[in-house]
Amino acid sequence: MNTLDFKALLVSEKPDGTFIQEVVKRKITDLPDNELLIKVNYSSLNYKDALSATGHKGVSKFYPHTPGIDASGLVAFSRDKRFKPGDEVIVTGYDLGMNTPGGFAEYISVPGDWVVPLPQSLSLKEAMMLGTAGFTAAYALYKLIEGGQKPENGPVLVTGATGGVGSLAVALLSKAGFEVIAATGKPDSADYLKALGANRITDRGEVNDTSGKPLMKPKWAGAIDTVGGNVLATVLKACQKHGNVAAMGNVLSVELHTTVFPFILNGINLLGVDSATCPMSIRQELWKKLGNEWKPDKLEMISSQCYLEDLPEYISKILKGEMEGRKLLAIR
Repeated sequence: MNTLDFKALLVSEKPDGTFIQEVVKRKITDLPDNELLIKVNYSSLNYKDALSATGHKGVSKFYPHTPGIDASGLVAFSRDKRFKPGDEVIVTGYDLGMNTPGGFAEYISVPGDWVVPLPQSLSLKEAMMLGTAGFTAAYALYKLIEGGQKPENGPVLVTGATGGVGSLAVALLSKAGFEVIAATGKPDSADYLKALGANRITDRGEVNDTSGKPLMKPKWAGAIDTVGGNVLATVLKACQKHGNVAAMGNVLSVELHTTVFPFILNGINLLGVDSATCPMSIRQELWKKLGNEWKPDKLEMISSQCYLEDLPEYISKILKGEMEGRKLLAIR
């Protein structure tokens, strides 16, 4: 096993400071010595992967490096009594694909504490159609419900609705019985969003207020924001009293300029969603829900398949905001 060669996408830094992505052969001994060796069947492309693949040192500090914060596959070797060879498992988050070699490869080596048994109601392929994006959307929905958000309270806004997290947030909210407002800058995607369960489409300009007003007339009862920056500030000040806003994105900006008024006058709850470090008990519960009552009906519509050799093209597209839905990586 130690001498086994396998394929991986390797990101390397050139002498001029630019980064290149190449599919290369690696050896099992190139991987860290962890408790589980997993043969990867599927992974998926996320925005964080694209940052890692283009040299973002805030995501991955050391190069050469293999990105991929998601993986599903079969246990090939285990020193952890909870798992045995042949078990079907999921790994998302933690340090996978950041500074630990990730799922854009035929094998990964990870600690047992990172690994979730695949729910019987999900296939390995479906698990990565969901991936970190679906898990993050599910964690956001979980936090909204924990905060008291109910369908009868009114519509829930999703920003960046055509992205991976946004698309799945629309589908999950609809599945859970919520009325959904989908905000997008892509008017041609209206039919796609409605097919996922959006009740209403709004232009992203409507969620990017520049008036300077500290509060606005309420437009939604709660929200899942995947964008950050001034969009998140707008979402907060236009949310109705005692609403919940789940935030997990920074595509627009990492800065948030707002006042305390949404919180102290309207009682808004701002809920941070960090799926990478979600406690294992909640992680397992959410994956079970994603395989059962929250399982989206149109995963095939949200996700399209690619292979290792295709990744550089889609890494460029996701960074430019040109992706619709999810890109599933099949390892062959």
